[in-house]
Amino acid sequence: MAKSKAREYVWLQCVDCGELNYRTEVRTAGGVPKLNINKYCKRERKRTEHKIKRK
Repeated sequence: MAKSKAREYVWLQCVDCGELNYRTEVRTAGGVPKLNINKYCKRERKRTEHKIKRK
C-alpha cells in the first residue's frame, strides 16, 4: 500500500533562542496540531519549550 499524504514534516523551533533544532513528522488530517514540547536546546544548553515551525 502507498503512504497517505496526511503527514507532513515540520521543524521544532526553540522559544528562547529561535533556533530550529529538530525535524519531525506530524499528522495533518484534522489540521496542524498546536504542539508545545520540552526538548534539549544545544545553544541554550538546557531543556526549553519548542513549538512547530512550518516551512
